[in-house]
Amino acid sequence: MRLTISLTAALAVCAYSNPALAQAAAADATKPTAPAVAPAAAPAPFQIDGTSWAFTDKNGVKVQESVDATGNFIAQSDAGKHLDHGTAVMKGDKVCFTSAMTKEGEICWTTQPMKVGESFETTSDKGEKLTVTRVAYHALSMPK
Repeated sequence: MRLTISLTAALAVCAYSNPALAQAAAADATKPTAPAVAPAAAPAPFQIDGTSWAFTDKNGVKVQESVDATGNFIAQSDAGKHLDHGTAVMKGDKVCFTSAMTKEGEICWTTQPMKVGESFETTSDKGEKLTVTRVAYHALSMPK
């Protein structure tokens, strides 16, 4: 509404002082304007919830680990032995695990967006390196 009033006032001033300029301004005021282009949306940050991973731990044990939709993780050996469980949360570009079985506290690892079947080397805040492979999600359960 303010734009319409401002344009009308500007046209009136121009019409009084210069008839040719007033006609050009009036023609420009009636042309449709292009809609504003919104900036491209940033890609969603990587999320760990609802993912599963395979890796070999520092003791040579092959591990399957899954993080459910609410951020709870369970790790078990390929043989089905329960190894660990707790919570996992994204903090920036790292995933931080807090075990319910140890007193180590939160341990964070580098991460990156990955598709099922892709592998990369992750590094913990303590400098430990581990090659992990993303696998199709499968829910793991606590032993009874």
